[in-house]
Amino acid sequence: MNIAQMMKQAQQMQKKLQDAQNELANTEFSSEAGNGAVSVTCDGQGKFKSIKLSKSALNPENPESVDNDTVEMLEDLISTAMKNATEQANKEMQSKMKSLTGGINIPGLF
Repeated sequence: MNIAQMMKQAQQMQKKLQDAQNELANTEFSSEAGNGAVSVTCDGQGKFKSIKLSKSALNPENPESVDNDTVEMLEDLISTAMKNATEQANKEMQSKMKSLTGGINIPGLF
C-alpha cells in the first residue's frame, strides 16, 4: 500500500467520523423517572438539552397547588445550571487535551 492510498483511507475515515458525530449531535434521547414526574433529554453526544417537571414532582400530595409559572421557572433554572456545568466540563476537557497533544487539533478527540 502506498502513501497516497493510506492518506486517502485516512481522509475517508475522518469523514465517516465527522458524519457519525453530526448524526449523534442531531439525535435526541429522552428518559423519564418517577412515572414521568421528571423527563430529561440529551443529544447523542451526551449534551443536556432539556428537563420537564410535572406538578406532582414538586408537590406529590397536592400537585394542583403548583402553578405552571413555578414549574417553568424551575425547569429554566435546572436547564441553565446543567448547561453551564456541561460547558465548564467541556472547556476543561479541551484544555487538558490541548496540553496532552501539544495544541495539535486531532479530529474526533474533542
